Amino acid sequence: MSGVRSLALSVFLLAPVACGGTPEGYQGRIQIDGSSTVYPVTEAFAEEFQLLNQGIRLTVGFSGTGGGFQRFCNGELHLTGASRPIRESEIELCAENGIEYVEIPIALDGLSVVVNPENDFVSCLTVEELRRAWEPGSDVTTWRDVRPTFPAEEIVFYGAGTDSGTFDYFTEAIMGRAGSSRTDYQASENDNILVMGVNGDRYSLGYFGYSYYVENRERVKLVAIDGGNGCVQPDEETVRTGTYTPLSRPIFLYVTVSDLLRPEVRAFLEFSLDQARLLIPPTGYIPLPEEEYDAMQTSFTEMVGPPAPPPSAGVEE
Repeated sequence: MSGVRSLALSVFLLAPVACGGTPEGYQGRIQIDGSSTVYPVTEAFAEEFQLLNQGIRLTVGFSGTGGGFQRFCNGELHLTGASRPIRESEIELCAENGIEYVEIPIALDGLSVVVNPENDFVSCLTVEELRRAWEPGSDVTTWRDVRPTFPAEEIVFYGAGTDSGTFDYFTEAIMGRAGSSRTDYQASENDNILVMGVNGDRYSLGYFGYSYYVENRERVKLVAIDGGNGCVQPDEETVRTGTYTPLSRPIFLYVTVSDLLRPEVRAFLEFSLDQARLLIPPTGYIPLPEEEYDAMQTSFTEMVGPPAPPPSAGVEE
């Protein structure tokens, strides 16, 4: 039953709430963890919300999508960020612990393939070339193995760790099966570490969320991807329209139903959804189409009820 309730509620969280003013004066504690890809978005939401609500103890971490779901389904978090939808095994863990949840698509991402800025021979790779480079047991060790016209320089691979939703998404999109990947690469759930690695190795090849490319344009070089219709780089237009294929994807927030009924958590979500079109672009991600944010503004309140006023009590543990 929890899955049915979650799916029904998630429909009504596709858009921001018309909340008649910015929520202020809330107190309590909000814990958020999860995807490092989603972290820039949750951090932006948290910083702006906390400026208006000094009584909130709001912490935001990034242990990876898988690590976040583990904590979330064990009842340790109020919200978690995810760069992929929740897995069946995670749904089962939530159900075992009595955790009902709501899935909130919050933005769009163009998972970005990058090389070192000094790389002057790679501007575009095909999906097939990526697959051969990253597949389990790959015999690709040099750039010449990828394409005969490339130099015979050894590739240093950088990619998402296995707890990352970006790892799951990349492997499914490129290899056709989530989790299918070569293992001899520098792995991390922290995208900043991947940026530093690619920047430090002249013949590197890596991938991470578009936001981290936007923030590090001078440190890494973006590679266009040919998904069958020519070389396309991720940007607002190509990600929004899906022409950057197959690496365009939504990113998510998940909240427990019980916490959604807490005034401070509800206020944080309403603020985040209402301000998404302003706060998401500076992070490097792409907001959902405006009509998707606008279409259900009233439906959320109709489904869950009107927001509660700020509590007068002290900080809740």
